[in-house]
Amino acid sequence: MERRRMLQSDLPRAARLQPADAAGEGGIGEIVNFVLGLLRRQYKLMLASVAIALTLAGAYLWFTPPTYTAQAQILLKNSKAQFVKEEFVLADPVLTPTEIETQIQVLKSSAIAIAVIKELNLAADPDFVGAESALASHLRTLLKYFSPPDPAKTEAGATESTEFLIGAFDGRVDAHRAGFSNILEVSFSSSSPSRAAEIANAVAAAYINDQLNSKLEANHRAIAWLQDRLRELGEQAGAAEQAVDAYKMQHKIVSSGGKSIDEQQIAEFNARLMEARAQTADKLARLNQYESVSLSNAENLDSLGVAASDALANPIINTLRSQYLELQRRESEWVPRYGETHAAISELRIQMRNIRKSINDEVRRLAETSRSDYELAKKRQQELEKQLNNVVSTTHVNSPAEITLRKMESDAKTYRSLYETFQQRYMAAVQQESFPILEARVVDPALPPASKSKPKSKLILLVGAFGGLALGAAIGLLRDMMDRTFRTPAQVETCLRLPCFSVVPRMPAHATSGPREEAAESDSHPTRAVPTPHSVDSIVVGMPMSRFAEAIRYAKIGIDLNPSKSLNKIIGITSSLPDEGKTTIAASLARLIAHSGQRVIIVDCDLKRPSLSARLSPNAACGLVEVVTGRTPLEQAIWRDPKTNFAFLPVVRRAPLFHTSELLASEATRRLFERLRASYDFVIVDMPPLIPLVDARATASFTDCHLLVIEWGRTKIEVVKQALHSAPNVYENIVGAVLNKADTELMADYDQNCRDYYDIRHYTRYHSDDSFGEV
Repeated sequence: MERRRMLQSDLPRAARLQPADAAGEGGIGEIVNFVLGLLRRQYKLMLASVAIALTLAGAYLWFTPPTYTAQAQILLKNSKAQFVKEEFVLADPVLTPTEIETQIQVLKSSAIAIAVIKELNLAADPDFVGAESALASHLRTLLKYFSPPDPAKTEAGATESTEFLIGAFDGRVDAHRAGFSNILEVSFSSSSPSRAAEIANAVAAAYINDQLNSKLEANHRAIAWLQDRLRELGEQAGAAEQAVDAYKMQHKIVSSGGKSIDEQQIAEFNARLMEARAQTADKLARLNQYESVSLSNAENLDSLGVAASDALANPIINTLRSQYLELQRRESEWVPRYGETHAAISELRIQMRNIRKSINDEVRRLAETSRSDYELAKKRQQELEKQLNNVVSTTHVNSPAEITLRKMESDAKTYRSLYETFQQRYMAAVQQESFPILEARVVDPALPPASKSKPKSKLILLVGAFGGLALGAAIGLLRDMMDRTFRTPAQVETCLRLPCFSVVPRMPAHATSGPREEAAESDSHPTRAVPTPHSVDSIVVGMPMSRFAEAIRYAKIGIDLNPSKSLNKIIGITSSLPDEGKTTIAASLARLIAHSGQRVIIVDCDLKRPSLSARLSPNAACGLVEVVTGRTPLEQAIWRDPKTNFAFLPVVRRAPLFHTSELLASEATRRLFERLRASYDFVIVDMPPLIPLVDARATASFTDCHLLVIEWGRTKIEVVKQALHSAPNVYENIVGAVLNKADTELMADYDQNCRDYYDIRHYTRYHSDDSFGEV
């Protein structure tokens, strides 16, 4: 525990020497470094993802048939001919935004679709109907021969076919307003450019024909009503005139060319009375219109303009109406953008209600004014009637027959006047029917498009490239996030609270290939000489200036300078999992120490899997177990390397060992290592891994320190933590760690701030071996 506290007291110094990303320095630079590192690590995956996405986009463009869209423009407002600018029976529509939207829906209605389908026989067009519909049509034809016709099913099938055609047509036609103008743009999509233009023009023509038919139908109804009314008024006028003539003949009243003063007065009063009656009727009609608008609370501003023409001439109502339409336009634009419950929408609707209230108040004021005018006109009419009665009673007191005659003549003139007025309206309606005025016309017919509208090749390829890049980046980021292995020394120091002494590079196969050299026999060790194979651990002697050898020196210096002890002579080399390279590190460290002239012995304590013994002493007859049990003297079990003179105590497996931990924790083993401590400068112990076996914990009693070997890019962080947590006595004795089998080129991508640290050029300046660059 004292050593651990000393090591932990030294950690703040190591933390201050960590790279920027490990020390927690944030900022835009760290983000840029992370992105660049991610691109360098995952660029192959990103390129593959982009290539796959572009391939799929190209396949989609190859197999998707092109679609061409033709467009025609329709002007809704068409000026009338100069000679027909007169009062028509039907009122002209007001082109408000609501009316324009209504015309757009008419353009896209089923009636227009059915008319175009019938005109161009689109039900037989394979491009329009589709292959599936054609197959269904053939199947229905075959079924007719095997089943009797059912009228109900036949009608249902025809209805489904019509609905399918209308649905297919609606899916290809589109209509919208061109900006804020009175021009409607209607477009149609098809696989044939000429067919698309033909159908778009047919839609425009069908819309104009529909407008013409609707006008003609309205004119027909108006003419029929005028005919009935005209016949009725003619009959009433004729009857009144015949009654006058009959009355004259009955009472023998003969009129001369001249008239008396009384008669002139009566005629004048009659004329004034007719005018007063007409004004009274006009005032009453206006009053009724205002009252009807007032009862509807003026909710529909368009109906206000049709019902009361004087209201449109009122500047106050016109101003309020313009404000209301502007607020209504804002409401239609703001609701999709801000939502129904937004405060601005509520305020806007309050303003609209206030404007409607003001319009309603103004309409009521006009109604009151009209009521006053009506009362005045009525009083005037009554006054004229009273005066006329007085004149008549005064002048013809003795001639009641003349009074009756005058009244009958007045009625006859009234009926005749109404008859002539309606006759003029009837003639105007007949002339309008013979020369119909349309409010729409085609200003720009559709032409076959020169290029396809769908699919957009550049856009799809661009989207595919960006989508593939984004997918590759996302998968690469996910791979980085799921990569819970050790990649940098900073990860070791941060996650394990251990100093990382060195990063040992992965050695390529050709670096250690070559013929195996047999051990040369000497006089002192004729039979127990360690062979000299071309293995990785021999690089520290064969290429002492290599990067691999320098990494082993880093580990040796780290052990020597460890502040937890004054001297670390017995060094245990262990790892969390098998095959992480601990045996190679142990052998390399022993060869390096022996090559420097110091006495060193390496002991293979991996009793259940003595891979080091199989490499250095494949023919050993006795080893550690025999020495500990006292069956063989130590000197007879030691092998020596003739090149560096390091000693090796192997393990010989003759039978399965079940209690290896008890053997390593025994007093005999401790005495053996005390003897080795006295005889050698360093004792390197190749220990078993921590996860599968408990043997490493048994060696903590006689080892001075442990060196943890971690395989770069393979060993999981959680695995190492669990291994150290399960062996606390080993963890307390670990002086540092070594990242083994590292790809130094890839490490530069994982540690952007320390890229120069892994640059091979810094090492090549201090050696002259041409093969150094390979290792």
